[in-house]
Amino acid sequence: MESIDNITLNFSDENIFILNISLGIIMFGVALKLTPDDFKMVLANPLGTFVGVLSQFVVLPFLTFLIIWLLEPRPSFALGMMMVAACPGGNISNFFSALAKGNIALSVSLTAISSVLAIFMTPINLAFWASMYQPTAQLLTEVSLNFWDVLKTIVIILGIPIILGMTFRHKFPKTSQKLHPYMHYGSILIFAAIVILAFTANIDIFLSYIHMVVLLVFLHNAVALTSGYQLGKVFGLTEPDRRSLAIETGIQNSGLGLLLIFAFFQGLGGMAIVAAWWGIWHIISGMSLAYWWNYRVSTVTAK
Repeated sequence: MESIDNITLNFSDENIFILNISLGIIMFGVALKLTPDDFKMVLANPLGTFVGVLSQFVVLPFLTFLIIWLLEPRPSFALGMMMVAACPGGNISNFFSALAKGNIALSVSLTAISSVLAIFMTPINLAFWASMYQPTAQLLTEVSLNFWDVLKTIVIILGIPIILGMTFRHKFPKTSQKLHPYMHYGSILIFAAIVILAFTANIDIFLSYIHMVVLLVFLHNAVALTSGYQLGKVFGLTEPDRRSLAIETGIQNSGLGLLLIFAFFQGLGGMAIVAAWWGIWHIISGMSLAYWWNYRVSTVTAK
């Protein structure tokens, strides 16, 4: 069986275009609920926001590097993990935070802040941590990853839709309020369609190698969720804050990761499988954890 590090997935230019449009729609939908006040919430809860940014853009990439250093997975798997860790929080994190009885205001403000910071921090984190590990540094050299090209792509996919979405909300607040629920839940279906599209176009490769990443992604996601919660505990944040931090750290925008993988790494097999499986698993883990926390709150309240 050919090494996964040498396999590239089949994803046509048409499919990449669909992926770009889909992620743009997802971010536009996220922005329909964002207002300048959501960014001002940073002032209302500066410590929570600081810890959330620290957890997402510093602690998680560092812990990801430690996992890779200890377990020494295939280089393309390792680079896929670094890609996921470098991405901002996922678009369904606010829903999970609400379900988990977390701090929804903190979750929303972190979504806003992380989406903007990711324009710069995603390429910086990916380039920095991948260069620190020789096998992934070699892959970066082989693809000649250009920081500014990645930055430009992220601006187009994250920055512009967010600006358009917030502008639309400002101009048409009532329409935005009615449209947001459909965009919110529709984005989950859109992302599922993206993953299914990638799977069906490369079903043989996925079936041959998916067993190699199931436990790896499980561990990586568990570390992300746990580190977010524990970091909040270290800084003395409230229980709702900790829950939102766990979810914001553990629910990553792996759809953005997939787009970057197909755009700049020619659909490198190991990277794409890690990002795609993370996209499926973080919904399962996030939903399960949110329901569990919801159940605990309900049980305590009932008593």
